[in-house]
Amino acid sequence: MPYPTLTARNHRTFACYPAAVVVFIVNEREEILLLQHSKRHRWEVVSGAMEAGETVLAGALREVREEIGPHARVRPLGALHSATFAYDEEVPFMISLCYLMAYEGGEIIPGDDMAGAPFRWATPAEMETLSITSPAHQPWLVQRALELYRLYTRQNIGLGHEVRVVP
Repeated sequence: MPYPTLTARNHRTFACYPAAVVVFIVNEREEILLLQHSKRHRWEVVSGAMEAGETVLAGALREVREEIGPHARVRPLGALHSATFAYDEEVPFMISLCYLMAYEGGEIIPGDDMAGAPFRWATPAEMETLSITSPAHQPWLVQRALELYRLYTRQNIGLGHEVRVVP
């Protein structure tokens, strides 16, 4: 299946691929937030498809708001990893944009397609024993998230003040 393309004013052509954001939210105990999807029965980090016209940060914050509720406070820290994967036979190439955020407090109330889902905070060791949806099942990526979290928090780096993910 050919993908659509966009052509810039200088006539350069760019491929247009579907994209998803995958958000690793880390708390001060260096645990990662996981939700259990009701249909897949596996644990996963906040994730979802990007919408047309969204920036990566806007898509990541929207997914956080939809999946863990409007009362949770997070601090966007930055990009963590990107990769391509096959979504299904119709979408053989999809871009996965992993983003790192620090949990700053507030009540977690799973919503949208995660409404009523169990959630938990897990250490990297606990994550290795759970049935987790890709890409959060990759120990090296979990370690990268924690290393970058430590770097950002030790140097007090971030994109500004905490962000309440309100609609």
